[in-house]
Amino acid sequence: MSITIRNHGRVGVEILGVDLGKALAAEEIEAIRQVFEQHGVVFFRDQALSEEQHIAFARLWGGININRFFAAHPRYPEIALVLKEPHQQDNIGGGWHTDHSYDAIPALGSVLVARELPPSGGATAFASMYAAHDGLPARLRARIEGLNAVHSARHIFGSYAREEIKDSDTRAGRIGNAALADVLEDVVHPIVLRHPLSGKLAIFVNPAFTTRIVGLEEEESRDLLAEIYAHCLSPGFIEDFEWQPGSVAFWDNRATWHFARNDYPGYRREMHRITIEGAPLG
Repeated sequence: MSITIRNHGRVGVEILGVDLGKALAAEEIEAIRQVFEQHGVVFFRDQALSEEQHIAFARLWGGININRFFAAHPRYPEIALVLKEPHQQDNIGGGWHTDHSYDAIPALGSVLVARELPPSGGATAFASMYAAHDGLPARLRARIEGLNAVHSARHIFGSYAREEIKDSDTRAGRIGNAALADVLEDVVHPIVLRHPLSGKLAIFVNPAFTTRIVGLEEEESRDLLAEIYAHCLSPGFIEDFEWQPGSVAFWDNRATWHFARNDYPGYRREMHRITIEGAPLG
């Protein structure tokens, strides 16, 4: 096995010397599994994955979650399109978030493949919620211990959110199924979870889908969430991933946040995302 593993700045690792388009040897799968569990996000370069190979790699890690809100690939429903056309101003994922935290069993993670990139820009920023937890000030750590928070999809994907987005060329034109979002029940998760794979502690609230902290008055909940978010966005916990042709990112939704930077006006960016089912948080 000729795999090389190297740190990717402050967040994640890059794995070199592996071809994801081929049948991976058992030791290659285990090496990827170990660094994924410990670091929360793994990056690969110089891959040439077909859609079928993308799906096969994702299935190594669990069942595939068919996305309910993004446009699907016309031939492969397992693949969600994360697309911005040149005339569109807003992008998908242009804010700090954790995919699928609004599900009762949050998704394990996603495999994102670059298909068409702008000449510059379009990086994805990742934040480590392992590092954010480990770096909690003692006072804030004690304040959030044992607390739970509510996560919801309705205010992002529901009919009210769609009415608030007036420009048909923005993300409203590419994210649908408001009727499903409107009836999707909110869920409650711990603010600090023990990760089901690594056993490490991670912060599990995020600015997009967390709406309030259970048991606190509205103002107190809002202020505490803002304090948590400000801490999680400390520069020491964040790193950009600069996409190149053939780049692949495999991240853990229970251990990271991410943010798609929208800094390439007038250019097209197409990414293919497969989301993998998770396990109960316990």
